[in-house]
Amino acid sequence: MGATDTRNIVITGAAAGIGRAVAERFVQAGWFVGAYDVDEAGLQSFSQQWGQQRCRTGRLDVTDQQDWAQQLADFVQAAGGHLDVLVNNAGVSATDHFEKIPLARHHRLIDINLKGVVNGCHMALPYLTRTPGARVINLCSASALYGQPMLSTYSATKAAVRSFTEALDIEWQRHGIRVVDVLPLFVNTAMVANDVSKMKTVQTLGVRLTPADIAESIWRLANRAASRLPVHTPVGLQTKLFYLLCKLSPDAVNRFVTARMAGH
Repeated sequence: MGATDTRNIVITGAAAGIGRAVAERFVQAGWFVGAYDVDEAGLQSFSQQWGQQRCRTGRLDVTDQQDWAQQLADFVQAAGGHLDVLVNNAGVSATDHFEKIPLARHHRLIDINLKGVVNGCHMALPYLTRTPGARVINLCSASALYGQPMLSTYSATKAAVRSFTEALDIEWQRHGIRVVDVLPLFVNTAMVANDVSKMKTVQTLGVRLTPADIAESIWRLANRAASRLPVHTPVGLQTKLFYLLCKLSPDAVNRFVTARMAGH
């Protein structure tokens, strides 16, 4: 079976961390994988491991429309003209008091974490519409449930991704495309490792999820029947409890709990 008759997936931010785990989960299962990132060295090691018959890799800055156009066109051509799943995973963080983070850094978070998702969905739509059962899976975060101190702009971008996912999932019913997201708490990646010494919330709750845990959740969302897909998938017991608390409790309670966990 070649790439043209194999299910396929495009993953952004795939050179390391969650994105790399997702790429490896799918390529091991026989999917044709498009792994994209600005970290070309990380992509090269993935390509060397799996070979061009199993994957495509390339530099993709998710803020750049031309990068999206070039890489999607190349991938879809290699994949036989269709695109089954798009995973918008690329993201960055900045952990500190709001005023201590340079304004340009705040803008960069918005450009990558939110505009990057908008770019990906917009540019991939022509390929998704020609693929029965296509879906988009966005990387969200438990910080989207209630804004987290020290992660103000990051939380805001993830809350926006959550709302964007909800709206687009309804809109794209007419195209037969599902749009869903996953919401993990803290995941054992380099990004979170930098937060441990700064954020009391991380110290309080610990880091209990691995990139493989997120990859497994995405695997299930990619393979489950479209009609049975939840719009939001909290990953891990802590996240599920936090998700339930935020749904059932008044905002004042959610604010109090969040502030206490953060040491405020």
